[in-house]
Amino acid sequence: MPSCKFCEIASGEAPAAIVFEDSATLAFLDHRPLFPGHILLIPHRHVANLAELPGELSGVLFRNARLLALALETALGAQGAFLALNNKVSQSVPHLHVHIVPRSKGDGLRGFFWPRTRYRDDAHLERTRELLRDAIARLQHHP
Repeated sequence: MPSCKFCEIASGEAPAAIVFEDSATLAFLDHRPLFPGHILLIPHRHVANLAELPGELSGVLFRNARLLALALETALGAQGAFLALNNKVSQSVPHLHVHIVPRSKGDGLRGFFWPRTRYRDDAHLERTRELLRDAIARLQHHP
């Protein structure tokens, strides 16, 4: 496997401003933050994307994301936090990571400019719903 920058940070081979660590995860300050306090939370072990995240790490990862979001409010006076997880597309480092960004009203972050669309008609909406429900049922029985 090619070198992974986040695996190097997790193993101590590369420097990072670590703010939190437990047996499953590591959190450090992003070196190019949206705002000061922008944290990246990663699993210690290499997990490339959300599909590869083992179930036993899911709860720990998001419990720690919650903890870190609350810490931004307490430590930095943030009014809230923005949490994001790019999955495959736009994932600059192929190691699963959650962005935890401090937010305050009027901070200038405009969010994402996603083009909005509509379903062609009610039948299109219903067919999309059915396809997703079927896929979810299959995945729940055969992950």
